Amino acid sequence: MALNAEELMKIVVKAAEDKKAGDVVALNLTGISLITDYFVICHGNSEVQVKAIADEVRDKAEENGVRVRGVEGMDAARWVLIDLGDVIAHIFHRDERPFYNLERLWSDAKVVELV
Repeated sequence: MALNAEELMKIVVKAAEDKKAGDVVALNLTGISLITDYFVICHGNSEVQVKAIADEVRDKAEENGVRVRGVEGMDAARWVLIDLGDVIAHIFHRDERPFYNLERLWSDAKVVELV
């Protein structure tokens, strides 16, 4: 059974939270972006934690039958981007996140209430 975009976003959020990611935010980009439906943005406190979060997101996506289309930034682990098609995960090092401030850049998007 194929996951819809919202279900995949929730899996990505849970994977990030399971690795103690900081300030997990999901943005609904439906009708705003042609490239994806959701961004999940979070941060880790070290390069090791950023990699652990990224690995968990990738593993959980694959366990649910989602093809990982691309992963960028794992070598430096300062900003890892994981392209899952309908969902793109942005995992920052805590020192980099404020500089890029994707939440402000995509301020037209609705913030998803995470419970």
